[in-house]
Amino acid sequence: MSLLLKNKEGDKRLLMGNEAIARGAIEAGLAVATGYPGTPSSEIIENLSRISRQAGIYVEWSVNEKVAAEAAAAASFAGLRSLCVMKQNGVNVASDFLLHLAESGTRGGMVLVPCDDPGALSSVNEGDARFFARMLEVPLLEPGDFQEAKDMTRWAFALSEEIRNFVVLRSVTRLSHASGMVSLGKIPRGRTQAQFRHAGALLDPESGPMISCLPGAPQFTHRRQQDKIRTAREIFETSPFNYYEGPRRPEVLIVASSICSLYSREAIAMLGKAGKKCGLLKMGTTWPLPEKFLQKHLSSAEKIVFVEEVLPFLEENVLMLAGRWTRGKGPKSYYGKNSGTLPSYGEMNPDLIAEALGKVLAVRRRPVRPESFAAKAGAFADNAAPRRELTFCPGCPHRASFWSIHSALKLDGREGFVCGDIGCYTLAAFPTGFNSLRTVHSMGSGAGLAGGFGRLRAFGLRQPILAVCGDSTFFHAAVPALINAVHHQADLTMVILDNRGTAMTGFQPHPGLPVNAMQESAPPVEIENICRGIGVETEIRDPFDLKGTRDALLSFLEKKEGARVLILRQACSLSPEKKKKNSFKVRVDENACRGERCGCNRLCTRIFRCPGLYWDNRKQVARIDDVVCAGCGVCASICPAGAILKEDAV
Repeated sequence: MSLLLKNKEGDKRLLMGNEAIARGAIEAGLAVATGYPGTPSSEIIENLSRISRQAGIYVEWSVNEKVAAEAAAAASFAGLRSLCVMKQNGVNVASDFLLHLAESGTRGGMVLVPCDDPGALSSVNEGDARFFARMLEVPLLEPGDFQEAKDMTRWAFALSEEIRNFVVLRSVTRLSHASGMVSLGKIPRGRTQAQFRHAGALLDPESGPMISCLPGAPQFTHRRQQDKIRTAREIFETSPFNYYEGPRRPEVLIVASSICSLYSREAIAMLGKAGKKCGLLKMGTTWPLPEKFLQKHLSSAEKIVFVEEVLPFLEENVLMLAGRWTRGKGPKSYYGKNSGTLPSYGEMNPDLIAEALGKVLAVRRRPVRPESFAAKAGAFADNAAPRRELTFCPGCPHRASFWSIHSALKLDGREGFVCGDIGCYTLAAFPTGFNSLRTVHSMGSGAGLAGGFGRLRAFGLRQPILAVCGDSTFFHAAVPALINAVHHQADLTMVILDNRGTAMTGFQPHPGLPVNAMQESAPPVEIENICRGIGVETEIRDPFDLKGTRDALLSFLEKKEGARVLILRQACSLSPEKKKKNSFKVRVDENACRGERCGCNRLCTRIFRCPGLYWDNRKQVARIDDVVCAGCGVCASICPAGAILKEDAV
C-alpha cells in the first residue's frame, strides 16, 4: 500500500514535499484533482493518480492549466473537495478563469497549488505566483516545512469552505522536491455524493440558480469577495502557522515565509553568539496579512529583515501596514530586497541570509568550517566531477529533428529561422540542437510568433519561418495559434515534435495518447486529424529518417503562402513506450573512420555530439559507448565516410 494511504494516525513517514501536499489533500477528503505537468509541481498529481482507485478519487492531467482550474471548480460547485496543481507559469494561463472564479466563489473546498521555481532550476523564468493572490483577492498560504505542507493543505480546504472561495497554497522547488519526516493524520471514511444544487434562492451561495460574477453588479459580487478576504484576515490572526521564536526583545527581527524560515534558522545558528540577538517571525498566511499579529511582533525590534523568495511580496505588504503603525512612534529600519540587503532574484540560502544579518548586526559571520561535509562535497564536485554541457539524451529524436531542420535551412539559403517555446526541445537553442532556435518564450508562443512573422511579407520579410512545438504543447497552447495562422493566411511551416508524451516532466499522458492519468484506456485525439480538420497541409515523418525529413522540410520551405505542418513522430528513448533499446546495434568501423584526417573533421563527435559517441584519443577514431547508446542508428546516417554501422539487434 502507498504511504499516502497509510491510515494509522500519528505514524511518522519520510515524505517529499509534494507527497506531503498530496497526503494533506487525502486527509481533507479530496474527491477530484486536476493539473498540468510542470516541474516542480508534477509529483502531486503523479502520486494521486497512482492511488486514485484505492482512494476513490478522480485525477486528471488536463489539456492546460485554465481547463484544469475549470474542471476543479466544477467539482467544487457540485459540493466536492478539489485540488488544482500547476507550476508558476501555469497561473498565468489559468488567470482569466481564476479572476472570475474568485468573484463568483466556490462551494466545496477548492485549493489551488502553484509551485514556484526560484532560481529557475527547471524553468526559463522564476515567476512569483504570490502576486496573483493579491490581484485575485483570495487567501495565500505558504508552508514552511514538510509537516506544514501536509497540515496546511488539509486546513486550506476547511478555510475554503468557511469563506466559500478557493485558497492558494504556494510551494517552491526546495519544499516540493526535498523530503522530511511527517506525522500522519486520519483519512476520512466514506465518499461525498456530487450534486449541483441550483433550485434555491437567487443569492443563496449553496443552492442558488446561478454561480456567476453577475455582470454589472460589483457592489454585490466584488463587495462579497472582499468580505471573504476580511474574514480570512481575522482567521489568520490566530493561525498556528504564524509564530515567533527567539528573545523577547530581539535586536534584529527576521520576517520569513515558506522554506526561507528554515534557511533563516540555519543562518542564525551560523552567526553563533550574534545569532542569539535575532528573532524569527515565521509567516504561513501571507495574504491577507494578520495585521494585529504583525504589529505586536514588529513592535519588539527596531531592525527588521525580510527573507522570502523571489520578489519582495511579503516585505512590501508589511511596509504598507507599517506606514500606519509608526506614525508618531519614531522610525524603524527595514532591510530586505528593496534596500539591497538581499537579492530580488534567485534562490535564498543560509549563506546569503547570514551575510545579510551580519551586515545589519555589524558582525562578521562565522565561516563554514573547511572540514564540514558540505564544504568537502562542494570541493569534490568542483574538482572531480566532469564538465557536462546541456545536451539531448542518447537516442533523443529531437537531436535528429534539429539536425534536419538546421540542414534544410542551410540548404535553402534564405536565412530562415525557427521560433520555439518550452520543452526538452528548448535545448535546441544551444549546440546540442545546432543553435537552431531564435525565440523562446511561453508554451505555444513559437507558433504564435511564427504566425506573426508570417504576415510580414507585405513589409518585405522574405525569410522562411518555422515554428516547433512538442505534442503536449500542441494540445496545451499551439492549436489556437495554428488556427489563427490559417485564418489570417500566415506563411509558416509548423514542426510538431511528437515524442509521445509530456517527456520533460515525466511522460504524463496528454489527449494524443490512448491512456489517461489514472492509466485507464482513453480515446486518443490524433494531432494530424486536428491539423487537417482546420485545413492545413500535413505530413508525418520519422525524424530518424534524416533524408525523408529533410526533403519534406525543403518542399514545405519552397511554398510561398499559407501554413503547413510536419509531424516528426518518434517516441522518446526514455519513454515507457520504449521498454528496451531501439532495434539497432551500432558500431564504428575503425578502418573506415579517418577521424581528424577526414574532410568531416570529426563531424560525429564535434558537431552531432550524441552522448553515445565519444572520441578515442589513443586510436584517433570515434567510438560508440555501448552503455549509453540507445541504438537509434541516426549517427550512421550522418557519417560521410560510412564508418558508423548499424546492424539489427539480436
